[in-house]
Amino acid sequence: MSTQLVPRIIRTEEQYHQYLNEVDGLFDQKLDPGSEETERFELLTLLIEQYEKSHYPVTPVDPINAIKFRMEEKGLKQIDLAPYFGTKSRVSEVLSGKRPLTVSMIKSLSIGLGIAPQTLLGMESESEFTERASKQEINWSKFPIKEMASRGWIQDTTSKTKSEIVGHVKAFIQQLGGTTASAAFKRTLTGDAYSPSTQYKLYAWVSRVIQKAREKNDIPSYDPTVIDKEFLKGLAQLSWSEFGPKLAVEYLEKHGICVVIEPALKGTSVDGAALKDLDGRPIVALSLRLDRLDNFWFTLLHEVVHVWKHIELDQTFVDDLEHGSDTTDKYEAEANRIARDTLIPRTVWKRSQAYLNPNSKNIEELSRTLRIHPSIIAGRLRRETGKYNQFTNLVGQGEVRKHFPNKIW
Repeated sequence: MSTQLVPRIIRTEEQYHQYLNEVDGLFDQKLDPGSEETERFELLTLLIEQYEKSHYPVTPVDPINAIKFRMEEKGLKQIDLAPYFGTKSRVSEVLSGKRPLTVSMIKSLSIGLGIAPQTLLGMESESEFTERASKQEINWSKFPIKEMASRGWIQDTTSKTKSEIVGHVKAFIQQLGGTTASAAFKRTLTGDAYSPSTQYKLYAWVSRVIQKAREKNDIPSYDPTVIDKEFLKGLAQLSWSEFGPKLAVEYLEKHGICVVIEPALKGTSVDGAALKDLDGRPIVALSLRLDRLDNFWFTLLHEVVHVWKHIELDQTFVDDLEHGSDTTDKYEAEANRIARDTLIPRTVWKRSQAYLNPNSKNIEELSRTLRIHPSIIAGRLRRETGKYNQFTNLVGQGEVRKHFPNKIW
């Protein structure tokens, strides 16, 4: 048996690749929690991430690039953005960098185009949001009552008195858990999609998710030991099938994890959520607000990691993974890392021709090797390079919602 070297700060490329090889080997093993090998794996991972941050930095998403990406995605022209900026000339000035975004513009863009405020402007941390929410008085009229009624979540509020409307909203929100509606509202929401401006909408959305999850009576009990690295790998490789999204839902529910597809409310940028119901049943929710395979598979893996690693914290994770995945929150960072390494192991990624020489042929070749959909690889390249106009034909646009008909998108 060879003696392992004590892990040290990475100072050379040779040392970096040596650690990558060891982490790759450990990743494929079934490590016992708290074991010496697990501790070594986590320490090596931290050292590798520290080295990559300084030598292979990922440029944060620029607000202007985020706006242009959303314009391209929705097929918008500059003139279409005039309502959010005030005038056509202001649109041109902002997009060219001659005029800064104002608070009014940020609010309008966030609501109108669904771009997370965190992307457009630095905001408070999730813990600060949650602390503020727990202290403030609940204003029941701030819930999206008209949209909740139009979706059939609550009774039609037409000709109802104010007290009757508040009663319907309270009854709906109480599903979140607690002896009263006010207590239910204290359920801890955290994640990149949560902000003070959207909290009422997100509480309503999560409540609807719980309601729909409770309608599924044929899902077996959840065994917390079922999820491991092999389980995640099997889930990721379902992407290889043309029916992958539907198969993934069946796979998770077969193992006791309830999956709810619920379109996001207007003005929110939630992609997915992970939470635990009062009886301990884990729930993964997906909004499918971006009808793209790359977003679907990363969001799904991210939320399942939350179920595996964090669900016992009694927090509800609501995530915007299109713009909020470069996070300092340790739980979100861990979910990102494990989801990313499950879909494409880092040792394979850094040495692949898809990474070194990105083109359609090399993306297809890596997808066959890993038996994952090429959209996952194309999506990772777009995010890491910040070039969201490349490989648009490979990210699986329009290939997710069709598997889940009878939804209002």
